[in-house]
Amino acid sequence: MVMPALRKIRWRPGFVTWIREAQWGLMALAFVVGCGAGLGAVVFRWLVNTFTELFSGHADYSAATALGNPRVPWLGVWFVLVAPSIGGALYGPLVDRFAREARGHGVPEVMYAVAQRDGRIPPRVTVIKALASALCIGSGGSVGREGPIVQIGAALGSTAGRLLRVPEGRMRSLVACGAAGGIAATFNAPLAGVFFAMELILRDFTVESFGFVVLSSVTASVVGRSALGDAPFLRLPAFHVDHPVQYLMFAGLGLLAGVAGTAFSGVLYRIEDLCDKVWRGPEWLRPAAGGVVLGGVLLVLPQLYGVGYPVLENAVDGRYVVGFLLALLVGKILATSLTIGIGGSGGVFAPSLFIGAMLGAAYGVGLQHLVTPGVSGASGAYALVGMGAVFAAASRAPITAVVVLFELTGEYSIILPLMLAIVLATLTARVLSKDSIYTLKLRRRGIDLDARAEHGPFATVPVREVVEALPSPLPASMPVGDAVPILSRSPHGALPVVGADGTYRGTITARAAAEALTEEETRRLTVDDLTELPSPITADMTILQALSILVSAPGTGLPVLDERRTAPVGWLTHQRVLQAVHAPAPAQAA
Repeated sequence: MVMPALRKIRWRPGFVTWIREAQWGLMALAFVVGCGAGLGAVVFRWLVNTFTELFSGHADYSAATALGNPRVPWLGVWFVLVAPSIGGALYGPLVDRFAREARGHGVPEVMYAVAQRDGRIPPRVTVIKALASALCIGSGGSVGREGPIVQIGAALGSTAGRLLRVPEGRMRSLVACGAAGGIAATFNAPLAGVFFAMELILRDFTVESFGFVVLSSVTASVVGRSALGDAPFLRLPAFHVDHPVQYLMFAGLGLLAGVAGTAFSGVLYRIEDLCDKVWRGPEWLRPAAGGVVLGGVLLVLPQLYGVGYPVLENAVDGRYVVGFLLALLVGKILATSLTIGIGGSGGVFAPSLFIGAMLGAAYGVGLQHLVTPGVSGASGAYALVGMGAVFAAASRAPITAVVVLFELTGEYSIILPLMLAIVLATLTARVLSKDSIYTLKLRRRGIDLDARAEHGPFATVPVREVVEALPSPLPASMPVGDAVPILSRSPHGALPVVGADGTYRGTITARAAAEALTEEETRRLTVDDLTELPSPITADMTILQALSILVSAPGTGLPVLDERRTAPVGWLTHQRVLQAVHAPAPAQAA
């Protein structure tokens, strides 16, 4: 297992304290996470390219759709019928056995981990997500690279934080650092990485966290450029507004993009529901079986194979007619939804850009037939604006949409119509649906990231009124072997740990001690080596505030600290909370 192996690393106490508390310590961690995210992005890009070459025989089959796979020439173009199934047969068991969090588009899982799990993401997600997504995209899955790399980078940041047992706030910042670094290195867009992490992952951030995320994004971008070059991941021509009337036309595109982005999100989860309803076999076999259906879509529209950036560039360059553009738009929604619905692994960022480009290009070509070309302008400008508008409508991340399109083109003159269309698309999407394409996945699982329960039995009762007596703390210097019998007799599954001076150090769980017994160097370990630092619960908190921490903690309870958060003064368990809230009222005297 990964975490027991990490526990073998013995850090000097002064170094750990510096990392946890000093500003320079978190800066150092942000730099390290940025380097890791950059290297992860490089490896992931290499995996995607390798598997694409292996499955299709081309560097990007969406740009070579009239050809078959030269490795199986006797199949011709029909190889796309079997490629997704073969890929699914490889990544399906991998995801089902080792990391089910790696299924789907990844960003919602990171948002949930930051919002409600203190940024904890299993380390194994890093490897499994990279392999599964690369296999999915390489074998024809019509998804993007951003979801996987966000989850990979976030898992790296979470692992670094758990290794050093950093507090909750810094753990969240490290997860955001990893996500930003992954986006920056993958797309060579450091600004987009920063705002993606701030707007979608952290959502509620401080100036301090912004600085750390910027450092990580810049570091990852430098690493990525050193290995992949400094060219943007898309090559788009420069456009500008030639006539003031065009602003009205861009406004109309923004309204259409709001509808398209909402439709994309709705179709995605309806097809996922349909796949859930139809499939009755084992989950590990689902991607292979569903790959046959996806292959049928790719046989009709092979331009949808993989991410499809060359097709997107052709649409912006005006190389397609309106009918084909609309076919690609509908086809991309269907192919991406099928890829996710059958259990594939990949992002929805690139598909939303693709859909926006097709919508914008078709809109621009249509305007040229209805209005004088000198007034309507180039269709590519509408394709460019459509990319940002549809992404903003689907993700509800308008700032990120503006920044990423600006980084792609470097053309400032397109900013005004871009901002206009993005704002209108976002507002339209909010009228049509409460959730984004990311939060809808969580809401369907009963998770509302924006919920703020202000009433009920937990909202006003302070923790000090329900606290239990504190179990006897374990000294940090105690050998693990001596602590095992004490933990085995404890009904809580965890015990507080204090230092030689009586200050609170964290908790040790029975599970951590049991895992340590399987290691060869158990006799050298002390309680401090296995101590974890959960998010603090203080006596002046309300039960509602404490429960969000308690439900995600190991064991059956957590220590309650004094207001200075230096000494444990009691113990809080789930059972004690329920007893206090639902205790019967005392009988009234006759």
